[in-house]
Amino acid sequence: LLSAPDAKLGIELAQAHRPDLILMDINLPGMDGITAMKVLQNKPETQDIPVVAISANAMPRDVKKGLAAGFSDYLTKPLDVKEFHRVVAEVLAGEKTE
Repeated sequence: LLSAPDAKLGIELAQAHRPDLILMDINLPGMDGITAMKVLQNKPETQDIPVVAISANAMPRDVKKGLAAGFSDYLTKPLDVKEFHRVVAEVLAGEKTE
């Protein structure tokens, strides 16, 4: 398990360690999650890593924007633990989570 306080370090860690899954908040200091997602998609080392958005931005337009940006799924806070487990299991199994 790796953790980063901001998108810049998170991207660096993802490039160095190539995790199986990235959980990313949308509201990050320095660079928002949508921009960070675009950076990850444009790097060969990270473009195939599934990324799940986690955000307090729960309006339908926010979810739609996140999914359109390429996130594998978009979970809203407060997290439903059962939903979280389901999404993580499905993403790691390579299944579509919609």
